[in-house]
Amino acid sequence: MHRGATGRFRVTSTAGETARAFIPEPLPPSPPLAFDGPLQMALEQALLALGRLDSVTTLLPDPDLFLYSSVRKEAVLSSQIEGIQSSLSDLCCSR
Repeated sequence: MHRGATGRFRVTSTAGETARAFIPEPLPPSPPLAFDGPLQMALEQALLALGRLDSVTTLLPDPDLFLYSSVRKEAVLSSQIEGIQSSLSDLCCSR
């Protein structure tokens, strides 16, 4: 399935600064999404992985602490992608 552009960029300015804003095409998409073949398999694998993660959280004494540590790790990885060098120790230790 080949789909064209999913939106367009529009140049906008505010307070003397210009930026490009992405304007997505309206939903539902045309042609409609076809969940068959490889896309169906990927969806099933993702749902299975989410189910496994959900079942593991029932075994944890404090699921919120597990989620908190995952969010902190994601914040560090995101900052590294953006070129900001930070580590888990750089984050505040209190919740």
